[in-house]
Amino acid sequence: MQRAFSWKVVVCCLGLFCLIADSAASHGQNVTTDPATLESYIRLNYVKQEHMVPMRDGTKLFTAVFRPRDQSKTYPILIKRTPYGCAPYGDDKYPSSLGPSEHFVRAGYIFVNQDVRGRFLSEGNFEQVTPHVPEKNGTADVDESTDAWDTIEWLTKNVPGHNGRVGMAGISYPGFYASAGMIDAHPALVAVSPQAPVGDWYFDDFLHHGAFFLAHAFRWLNNNAHERQGPTTDRPAASPLPSIDGYRLFLEAGTIAEINQRYLKDTVPFWNDMMAHPNRDEFWKKREILPHLKNVAPAVMVVTGWFDAEDLYGSFKTYQSVEKLNPHVNNVLVVGPWIHGGWASTEGDRLGQVSFSSRTGAFYRAEIEFPFFEKYLKDADRPAPAEATVFETGSNTWRTFDSWPPKNAQKSHLRLHNGGRLTVESAAGHQPASSVAPLSDPDPGYDEYVSDPAKPVPYTEAVTNRMTVEYMAEDQRFAGRRPDVLVYQTENLSEDLSIAGPLQAQFDISTTGTDADFIVKLIDVFPDGTDPTLLPGYQMMVRSEVLRGRFRNSYEHPEAFEPGKPTTIRLELLDVMHRFRKGHRIMIQIQSTWFPLVDRNPQTFVPNIYFAKPEDFRRATHRIWRNNQHPATISFGQVP
Repeated sequence: MQRAFSWKVVVCCLGLFCLIADSAASHGQNVTTDPATLESYIRLNYVKQEHMVPMRDGTKLFTAVFRPRDQSKTYPILIKRTPYGCAPYGDDKYPSSLGPSEHFVRAGYIFVNQDVRGRFLSEGNFEQVTPHVPEKNGTADVDESTDAWDTIEWLTKNVPGHNGRVGMAGISYPGFYASAGMIDAHPALVAVSPQAPVGDWYFDDFLHHGAFFLAHAFRWLNNNAHERQGPTTDRPAASPLPSIDGYRLFLEAGTIAEINQRYLKDTVPFWNDMMAHPNRDEFWKKREILPHLKNVAPAVMVVTGWFDAEDLYGSFKTYQSVEKLNPHVNNVLVVGPWIHGGWASTEGDRLGQVSFSSRTGAFYRAEIEFPFFEKYLKDADRPAPAEATVFETGSNTWRTFDSWPPKNAQKSHLRLHNGGRLTVESAAGHQPASSVAPLSDPDPGYDEYVSDPAKPVPYTEAVTNRMTVEYMAEDQRFAGRRPDVLVYQTENLSEDLSIAGPLQAQFDISTTGTDADFIVKLIDVFPDGTDPTLLPGYQMMVRSEVLRGRFRNSYEHPEAFEPGKPTTIRLELLDVMHRFRKGHRIMIQIQSTWFPLVDRNPQTFVPNIYFAKPEDFRRATHRIWRNNQHPATISFGQVP
């Protein structure tokens, strides 16, 4: 929605650094990263009390409250609801951090941390991504929105020294609870920041367009989804993997069922729930919170990172849903060059070998997040954030827009051609100077490769048994050199090209099999050279996504491919804000395995892909069609 205001963000790197330093000085904040020092400060300046707060159905939730010792003024309440525990437990035990950042600790807030139902010391039964109950009849109908309401109601009546205003914030799973907590918001809840929130668990975290993110799901569920045996302050022990070489371990196990038996030992109930629901049925539809984001708090700030490997989908879709369902709410979006939660925990100056030239995390914490809550919870004289404050990778600058995606974005697309060529074309039909004219196709109009589940393309060069955070910007030369990865690239760009918003890939495929995955990667190819500081020849992945081919027409009703018959594939790659610099090239890679980030598709259609048997895994030849009859394109928005 349009705003009457706009917040201009400093964009030069030196300016960012100076602004952070000036802000800390002007607010009297001696910011430190030493946990022991901050813990001492919290102990000296806050009083901790632990409560069992009753919900409307009688269930009591463990809640830790930290109030400033200085009672000469009132303070807003800032809540985090979490499934990860509120350690350290005990009235005399103090944490080394509180709230979103140290700025809040030193400014003075009443901090509230709460174990959600069925976790750690809270009563009740825990349910993953608790389904929302839109129509409630009586006190028995509870969900995370009612638990948040009841918590706020109790806090405002029983905790002294508050100013009547409440905020909520959380990252990842706590981000989901922040989203849920602002539905039909309590009158005292005036500012909420869902950060990397789960929006729809069929597209966030473990599933991407039906493809199972094996390495991530295994690690997270193994560490966080074992059943507890009653209230406890301890996290159940995870089952250890015998090697860091996940590629070898998961490949040798052979099937998803064998991975469960061999390494999880069938001890994670939600893993089994996932295996029983490969399609987007009611089990998954209940875990989509997006349609329920109505009547939310007056001010909402959704935060995510371009390189968030876990909940990028939920972040953009949450922003869009709040925007659509709450036209009068001040709903804004912030996106930086961050990994999952990196805006809160890192300097944000680089990811792997890629530099972002400034301390973007520190800038966000001091000049975006802290002022947002100060403005709405304390009436501080702070400018409201712009509708969209986003970091443009490639140029390494902050940019602001009065809508997202930007309204002035010109529809353009990349088009695949024979010989591995790629062109940039605008919707009007003319080609900018940064592209080359297509040649006539002397070949049949397709490129093909053999995909072998026994020799899958690795998703990273690193030897690891987990999903690394660096993979989203990793050098892709290791993949492009394989014969089962198709590579298309432009000539060297003659001028800068900035793209903003979501990407949409569309192409026709045919296969000798009856099922297949398709991975599409957008890559920035740096100029070659001899200066190692400039990453010569580096192929930086900018965005990537995977589609499980059986779900090409419906996530609810999978379909087999008819061997040899061209079939259209449509795949949304989530939003980007990236500038391809003059002299760089744009590259597209297409492949069908991405292991062990994504489990192997047997390439034989079976009713439940998770129960495919070893004999179902077969080699197949896949063709990507790219002629005038079957154009292959990736659409995007181009901005100045």
